[in-house]
Amino acid sequence: MTATISGSTPASTFQSLGPRWSTSSSNQSSMKFRQLGASPLRLSEIGYGASRIGDLGSVLDCEAVLEAVWDCGIRYFDTAPGYGLGLSERRLGDFLRTQERSSYVLSTKVGKILTPVGGRPSNVMPFDIAYDYSYEGVMRSFEFSMARLGLSSIDILLADDLEAPTLGRADYRRHLAKFLESGVKALDELKANGDIAAFGIGVNDVGVCLDVMQRAKLDCIMLTGRYTLIDRTAGTRLLGLCQRTQTPLIVAGILNGGTLLEDNEERDVSDPLAPFAKTAQEIARESGVNLASAALQFPLANSSVASALLGTTDAQRIKGLVAGIKEPIPDHVWSRFNSVALN
Repeated sequence: MTATISGSTPASTFQSLGPRWSTSSSNQSSMKFRQLGASPLRLSEIGYGASRIGDLGSVLDCEAVLEAVWDCGIRYFDTAPGYGLGLSERRLGDFLRTQERSSYVLSTKVGKILTPVGGRPSNVMPFDIAYDYSYEGVMRSFEFSMARLGLSSIDILLADDLEAPTLGRADYRRHLAKFLESGVKALDELKANGDIAAFGIGVNDVGVCLDVMQRAKLDCIMLTGRYTLIDRTAGTRLLGLCQRTQTPLIVAGILNGGTLLEDNEERDVSDPLAPFAKTAQEIARESGVNLASAALQFPLANSSVASALLGTTDAQRIKGLVAGIKEPIPDHVWSRFNSVALN
């Protein structure tokens, strides 16, 4: 039996809706799809975060990973200018150009402008990152991403890392003001013109979600590492606000940097999540369940979650992780996991 976690709706209640605006295709296996709030987009409930494909040394390795992701039925892909300093967007775009455009949903980020710089090694993209969440910055970022991707459209734009832990408190306040004054206007215009279908923020911090949601209407939020099997710091306040405002969550970092993989025996003891990960692994072993399967199923049991992202660059591992969505996990095991998570 699949448990209902913290009053949320089990993943099994969602219908297989098919990708984007089109009907589902035969090679999608049993992947389910979820509506992204009031937008016309339908996301595969398991998505792929392409942050690490920009770090792969070989284009062939990258293609093998993306082909495995596609074969698993995943049809939602996320990237950003900052991933590999533009290389993730380039490589993901090269792959997606070989697929029917209506068969997948793509998100990328704004807020980080890549500026040319000399003196970089030949294996590193020759760019620095400049933060700009203003109207002009959003429009430039969108145009540059379109060029790097080489695609006819982008479905979702997310303001990237607009948060105090990344920017510092003073710069966060300054950039947040710019974003609310004019960046949101740019995103609204792009959406009204049909250039994108939805927009939101992509962050690691719960505080900025609350700050922005009180002042602007978002189509979605991508939250990394704060609504996972062992880290529930998204808390009832954010989850409740998402429910009340019908703002869907896209959850990334569900394996908390790999700490929730069965074969990860070495953990940074200074990581505040290390003891939670160790306890969760013990529960999984004692209960005979796969820890990564529980980590994938946990966020998807909440009705506010539109998709949970995987980010591994191991083709075989991605197949095993996706298969874990079907593993039965008894209610009493969920209760044990719930009792030891960081809140």
